[in-house]
Amino acid sequence: MDVREFDFNLPPELIAQEPAVARGAARMLYLDRATGSLVHTHVSALPTLLRAGDLVVVNNTRVFPARLLGRRVPSGGAVECLLVRRVGSDGGQTGVRMGVRPPSDPHPDPRLTPELWEALVHPGQKLKPGARLVFEGIHTIHGEILERRYFGRRLIRLWTEDGTPLQNAVDAIGHMPLPPYIKRHDRDDDRDRYQTVFARTRGSIAAPTAGLHFTPQLTAALVDRGVELAELTLHVGYGTFQPIRVPRVEDHRIEAERYEIGASAAVAINRARADGRRIIAVGTTTTRTLEAVARQHQGVIVAGTGETDLFLYPGAEFMIVSGLLTNFHLPQSSLLMLVSAFAGRERVRSAYDAAIANGYRFYSYGDAMLII
Repeated sequence: MDVREFDFNLPPELIAQEPAVARGAARMLYLDRATGSLVHTHVSALPTLLRAGDLVVVNNTRVFPARLLGRRVPSGGAVECLLVRRVGSDGGQTGVRMGVRPPSDPHPDPRLTPELWEALVHPGQKLKPGARLVFEGIHTIHGEILERRYFGRRLIRLWTEDGTPLQNAVDAIGHMPLPPYIKRHDRDDDRDRYQTVFARTRGSIAAPTAGLHFTPQLTAALVDRGVELAELTLHVGYGTFQPIRVPRVEDHRIEAERYEIGASAAVAINRARADGRRIIAVGTTTTRTLEAVARQHQGVIVAGTGETDLFLYPGAEFMIVSGLLTNFHLPQSSLLMLVSAFAGRERVRSAYDAAIANGYRFYSYGDAMLII
């Protein structure tokens, strides 16, 4: 299957640069996947479109401010670092083992163990192994490039100047990792709006954006309707939004992302499936987690932790999910392919054409699409 089959033209003005005026105020396009019919409505109408007994499953991951802005040492040139994945801790010897000069200044707190992270850095060509970085604010974070990796990534060693745990320092001085198609600097209010109301477990570098539409009031209305809710965790990493660099869909591979499903959620999902009730996934990350675990356990959801690199594209069968709430996605992206697998490529394309014609807002801060 050719990746170009999932291309479309989107007017730049439809790429949402700001969230809706109020959380939960977004528009929603409802697609009946059996008939292909479309209804233009709003997220606030979700309780009227679902029915008593439906189970809605959300992702409760929490985005951390993974984007660090700083400077090179000693030149002072600007540096940007997106923390992609923590790969371990370091007793200070990694640089020595790899032939990289360790920092000349000792750590202020000898009990502190530096952390090793895989990161996307800019400017990449200038940041070779041995390069030193500093990120300053309420706390100061020092960094050292240890290794060049594929597609512009670096292995980087990070530690704080004052002995503050690195996680706390990152949370204090880091910036919310807004997607690159949002052409503005992040603001303080993005720390709230680029976070779902379900966010509990820190670990994502991007928001599970379908969940951004929910409010406590909408959740209460769903419960009053007789809709059941369950939560799982998938920490959104680079795999969710990594570009497809191959011409054939089948050749694409998604980087593994960590998930956790609790015992109560597993019971609720298995019970709903046994009862023949609809299971509505909020977002592609929730969908991938449910379908990955079901594939590992013969259609049963088993509580526990793990990683998934499941890539769903047209031709895939869905074992758990019978409804999907999602945003509108990038052309030629794995997320668009997942939605097309669920509802059919032609129907999704028609829905996207209708969304564009009617001025829907696209991508992370954009409007929603409900497919049942």
